[in-house]
Amino acid sequence: MEPACVLQRILRVVTWMIGNNINGSVSRIFRNTDASRFTRITRWGVQGLSKWTYLKQPTQPPRRVIAIDLASEGITGPMSPFIANASSLTRLQLSNNSFHGGIPPDLGLLSQLSSLNLSMNSLQGNIPSELSSCSQLQILDLRGNSLHGEIPPGLSQCIHLEEINLGSNKLRGSIPSAFGNLPELRVLVLANNTLSGDIPRSLGSSPSLIIVDLGSNTLTGGIPEPLVNSSSLQKLSLKNNNLYGEIPKALLNTLSLTTIYLQGNSFVGSIPHVTVISPRVKYLDFGYNNLIGTIPSSLGNLSSLIYLRLTQNNLHGSIPESLRNIPTLQTLDLSVNNLSGPIPTFLFNISSLLFLDVANNSLTGRIPPDIGYTLPNIEILALSANKFKGSIPTSLLNATHLQNLCLADNKLTGIMPSFGLLTKLVALDVAYNMLEAGDWGFVSSLSNCSRLTKLLLSGNNFQGNLPNSVGNLSSSLNWLWLRDNKISGPLPSEIGNLKSLTRLYMDYNHLTGNIPLSIGNLTKLGALSFAQNRLSGQIPDNIGNLVQLNSLNLDRNNLSGSIPKSMGHCTQLLILNLAHNSIDGSIPEKILRISSLSQELDLSYNYFSGNIPEEVGNLHNLNKLRISNNRLSGKIPSNLGQCVALEYLEMQSNFFVGNIPQSFENLIGVKEMDISQNNLSGKIPQFLTSFISLHKLNLSFNNLEGAIPSGGIFGNVGVVSVEGNDQLCTDKPIDEYGMSEDISTKGDVYSFGILLLEMLTAQFKRQQLNRFAQLASDESQLGVSTR
Repeated sequence: MEPACVLQRILRVVTWMIGNNINGSVSRIFRNTDASRFTRITRWGVQGLSKWTYLKQPTQPPRRVIAIDLASEGITGPMSPFIANASSLTRLQLSNNSFHGGIPPDLGLLSQLSSLNLSMNSLQGNIPSELSSCSQLQILDLRGNSLHGEIPPGLSQCIHLEEINLGSNKLRGSIPSAFGNLPELRVLVLANNTLSGDIPRSLGSSPSLIIVDLGSNTLTGGIPEPLVNSSSLQKLSLKNNNLYGEIPKALLNTLSLTTIYLQGNSFVGSIPHVTVISPRVKYLDFGYNNLIGTIPSSLGNLSSLIYLRLTQNNLHGSIPESLRNIPTLQTLDLSVNNLSGPIPTFLFNISSLLFLDVANNSLTGRIPPDIGYTLPNIEILALSANKFKGSIPTSLLNATHLQNLCLADNKLTGIMPSFGLLTKLVALDVAYNMLEAGDWGFVSSLSNCSRLTKLLLSGNNFQGNLPNSVGNLSSSLNWLWLRDNKISGPLPSEIGNLKSLTRLYMDYNHLTGNIPLSIGNLTKLGALSFAQNRLSGQIPDNIGNLVQLNSLNLDRNNLSGSIPKSMGHCTQLLILNLAHNSIDGSIPEKILRISSLSQELDLSYNYFSGNIPEEVGNLHNLNKLRISNNRLSGKIPSNLGQCVALEYLEMQSNFFVGNIPQSFENLIGVKEMDISQNNLSGKIPQFLTSFISLHKLNLSFNNLEGAIPSGGIFGNVGVVSVEGNDQLCTDKPIDEYGMSEDISTKGDVYSFGILLLEMLTAQFKRQQLNRFAQLASDESQLGVSTR
C-alpha cells in the first residue's frame, strides 16, 4: 500500500475511533520504534503498517487521545470534524501535508487544546471564529495555506497564546489591536498576506513579545513608538509594506533588538544616529526606501553587525571610515545610492566579508591589487556602475569562494584575466569597460568553471575571432552576452554546444559568414540577437527549433533568401526584427499567425513582395508594425484594423493601392502612422480626427483626393504631412502641412534604387519611375545619403 494511502487510513481510523467515542486505544502515532506493537494497530483494520506503532498514554484507564502528530506524511483530503470529539486532545500536529478544504469550526470544542499546527497545507476559507473558544491555546500555526478573510478579533480571548503564525495566506483587513493585550505573546507572524491599515500601537504593550513579523503586506502609517521602545522585542520585520514617515530615533538605540528589517517601504529622512553603547543589532536592512543624507559614522558603533543593507536609497557622501570597527560584518550592501569619493581601502580588509555590493554609485579609485588575499572568504563582489579605473587584479584568482563577480560599467582596462581557478563562479559580469581579449585564452580557462550560468562581456574592446573553445563553456551557461564589441570573423559552430543558453546577444559586432546550423540546437533560447553585424546567407531553416524564443533580432545584416516557414513554430515570439537585410519573397502567413507578437514586428528595408496576408489580423496585441521600404503591393487588408493595440504603424515606400481601409477607425491608440509613398487613393478618412493619441501622421506622396479634414491632428500642421497628393484641397497651402522634424528621405532614395533596377528589366511602368526619380533628384540636392 502506498504511504499516503496508509496514512490516510491511519487518520481515518483515529477519527473513526474518536467519532465513535472509542478513546482507549491510540494516543500517539510515531515512526517505527517498536515493531512488535504492529498487531495492536491491525486490530482496527489498518493493513500494511509494518513501519508504524502506537504508544498508549496515559497507561491507566480512562485512556484518552491527547495528541495526534502526523506532520510531513503526505496525507491528502479534507480534515475530519470528528477530531473535535477527542475532548482531551492537547496537541494537533498535521503540518506539511496536503489537506484541503476549510478548517472545521468544531475544533473550537477542544477546550484542552494547547497547540494547533495546520501549517503548510492547502487549506482554504476563513479562520473559524470558534477557535477563540480554545481557552488553553498557546500555539496557533496556520502559515502557508490559502486562508482568506479577516483575522478573527476573538482570538485575543485565548489569553495564553504565546505564538501566532498566520503568515503566507491571503488574509486581509487590519491587525486586531487586542493582540497587544495578550500577556504571554512571544511570537507574532502575519507576513505575506494583504493586511492593511496602521500597525496597532498596542503591540508594544505585550511584555513578552520577542518576534514581530508583519512583512509583505499593505500596511500604512509609521512605526508606533511603543513597539520601538519594547524592552523585550528582539526581531522586528516590517519589510515590503507601504509604511512612511521617518525612522524612529530609538530604533537603533535599543538594547534588545537584534534584527531590524524595514526594506521596501517609503521611509524618508535620514538614518538615525546610534547613541547607546554596545547595541545588540546584528541584522539591519533599510534598503529600498527614500532615505537621504549621509551614512552616519555612528553606525560603526553597531559592533555586532553581521548584515548591513542600505541599497536603493538617496544617500550621498562618502562611505564612513567607522565601518572598519565592525569586525563581524559579513554582508555590506550600499548599492544604488549617490555615494561618491574614493572607495575606502578598509572595505577590502574586512576579512569576514562574504558579500560586498557598492554598485551603482559614483565611487572612484582602483581595485586593490591584493584584494584576493585580503577578502579570502568573499562570495559576492559587486563594484559595477562606478568610476573605477585600472586593471582587474589577478589576485582575485585566490578568492576561490567567489560565486558572483560584477565589475561592469566602469573604466577598467587591460587584458581580461583567466578566471579558470574560480571553480565556484556562477556569474561573471565585466560588461561595458575597456577590456581587451588578448589571445582569448580566458575563454578556454572558463571551461573549468562548471557552475557558470551567466557570462556578460558586452561593451568592451574585444577584437578578432571568437574562439572555438566557446563551445567548451559550462553546460549550465544560461546567458552569453558579447554585444557591442569588435568581434569579427564567422560564428563558431561550437556555439551550438551551449544547449542551456536562454539569452545569446552578439549584436553590434563585425561578424561575417552564415548563421551556423548548430544554432538550431539551442532549443532553450528565449532571446537571440545577431543584429548589426555583416552576416550573410539565409536564415537557417532549423531556426524553427527555437520554440521558446521571445525575441529574435537579426536586423541590419546582409541576410538573403526568404523567411523560413519553420519560423512559424516560434509561437512565443514577442519581438521579431529582420529589418535592413535583403530578404525577399512573400511574408509567410505562419509568421502572422504568431498571436504572441506584441512588442514589435519589423520587416522594413527588405525586398518583400506581394500582398499582405489576411492573417495580419491575428496580431491583436502588436504594438509596432514596420513593413516600410519593401515591394509590397495590393490593397491594405481590412483585417489590419483588427490590430487594435497598434501604436506605431509604418507602411511607407511600398506599392499599396486603394483606399485607406475604413477598419483603421479601430486603431484608436495609434501614435504614429506613416503610409506615405504608396499609390493610395480616395479621401482622407474623417475618423483620423478623433485619434487623440495620434501625434505624427504622414500621408504624403499618394493619390489621395478631396478635402483635408479639419480638427484633431489636422489642426496641428506641423505633425501632419500630405504633400505630393495633387488632388487634395484645403484652405491652407499644402506646403504648410509638414512634419515638425525633417521627413526621412532615405526610403525614397532606397526605393528609387530598387525601381531603377526594375526599370532596366522592364518590370515597372515608366510613370512610377518618373515619380520616384523626381523625388530622389530633389533630395540628392540636399545631400541625402543612401542606405
